[in-house]
Amino acid sequence: MDIFPDFNGLGGIGDLREVIGALLTFVLIIAVLMLIVCAIVWALSTANGHHAAATKARIGAWSALGAAVLAGGGVAWLNWLIDLGQQL
Repeated sequence: MDIFPDFNGLGGIGDLREVIGALLTFVLIIAVLMLIVCAIVWALSTANGHHAAATKARIGAWSALGAAVLAGGGVAWLNWLIDLGQQL
């Protein structure tokens, strides 16, 4: 039995795919830029002894890394779930 979701069953699904792809691109770009900025602030504030700013920058860097991993891995995870569903 070959079961696969009917992605063409809804009208405008192609437009929805384009919008989601564009949003994922923006999320990844912003997350990477946020990671770079937070890492720089973390390094500078640690070097200058501003421990409160270093803590906030560290939290921001880890949050940006998590957002990038979730946004980047979301498509792969969804494809894995679809493949797993076909095996049932």
